[in-house]
Amino acid sequence: MKAVAKASPPAVATASAKKAASRGKPRAALAAAALVAILATACSAREPAGPVTELRGPDDVASATDGDAIDEPLMIALAQAKNFHRKADVYLQDGQVELAMTAVENVLAVKFPDESPEAQDVKLDARARLAKLYLARGELQAASDMVTQGLAVATRESFFVANLHTVHGEVLEARAAAAQEEAQARELRRQAIEALDRSIQINQQLQRELIEAGR
Repeated sequence: MKAVAKASPPAVATASAKKAASRGKPRAALAAAALVAILATACSAREPAGPVTELRGPDDVASATDGDAIDEPLMIALAQAKNFHRKADVYLQDGQVELAMTAVENVLAVKFPDESPEAQDVKLDARARLAKLYLARGELQAASDMVTQGLAVATRESFFVANLHTVHGEVLEARAAAAQEEAQARELRRQAIEALDRSIQINQQLQRELIEAGR
């Protein structure tokens, strides 16, 4: 089975963790690090033999923060998301795409603590993965709907929103290739470029903010 590509763990998220730590916010830094761990695990669908970053356990977190650990409900939610992505990885290795998609869909139902920013990030990431799985199956409308739903619930700009715009561009490119009329294909390619440009703009803005915060 052809491997399904997925975004690599973002440098932006890693930099955010470092920035939070430098400001004396170990809990936020570790939450960001745990989120990066989940994304690294999800990426193993593309590289099943590659290294997998492990999610820190309660003992590791407590030791690293001198008792100021991430709230247990958040750690549980992050661990659940990681496990569902791991199940999807295993199913994909066996060619069981339907079961893999069901596993990723379960990430969307994971309950996070109220107002947890990690909730939005994890679920946007899951939607991006689902959209790419639909795209790999040739289900272009379902892929487009998954991206649209994700963008509709995003409340702030982030790497994960940028990644959804990237996936949107990929979907539009595929729709252009399948279009019957050249005029329609040209318009879809224009929209694909627009979606990719939006992703670039968001990431550029995030980079500028990180640079400014580091001064």
